[in-house]
This record gives sequence, C-alpha cells and structure tokens, in this order.
Amino acid sequence: MAFDRINRRLKIKTRVRKKVQGTTARPRLSVYRSNTGIYAQIIDDEAGRTLVSTSSLKDKKGTGVPKIEQAKLVGTAIAEKAKAAGIEQVVFDRNGYLYHGRVKALAEAAREAGLNF
Repeated sequence: MAFDRINRRLKIKTRVRKKVQGTTARPRLSVYRSNTGIYAQIIDDEAGRTLVSTSSLKDKKGTGVPKIEQAKLVGTAIAEKAKAAGIEQVVFDRNGYLYHGRVKALAEAAREAGLNF
C-alpha cells in the first residue's frame, strides 16, 4: 500500500516537472512535506543551484506548533528570504502533493508575504 502511494506521488511529480521549470528570471519554489516537517527551497534550474531554502525544523520554527501553522511560518520565512535575495517572482512546484492542507498554507503565506506566483 505505501509503495503504491509513493509511486503515485513520484509519477505525478515527474508529470508536473515536465511543465514546471525554474529560470534565472523566475526560479522554482519547491515544497517537500514529511510527517514531521515541511521544507521549501527556491531553485534556479538553469544554473542547477538552490538560491534560498528553509524548513520547519531549521531555526526551530516548528516546535510545539500545529503543522498548518508550521507551514505558514515556513511560507512567510521563504518569502522574506527570497525578497532579501532579490527574488520577486517564482514558479510553484508542489512536488506531486495535492494543493491542500500544509502545501496550500505554505503557498498562501508566501503570497501574503509578497512572493508572486
């Protein structure tokens, strides 16, 4: 059962990644969700490097906080770091996860903090 769920997400991920490419002008905001935390990084696919990253475990943003709130904190933090790095527009890569729950909370918090996608 778990193996089928993982393969399903990987198939969706490859299908989405065919269409979503991060450029230097508009890098890719990639989200990874685990059982314990949520991670976000902004990637320039042309140069092949990560520009900005943060997570709910980094800087102890997620200690004793519900997971949805962790995602909102990470979304706000990634937007602030991106603006400090001079990044205003990104392409959102949900990484095969449904746009629901923690992934949606992170995206909306990043939008509210001033990131455009």
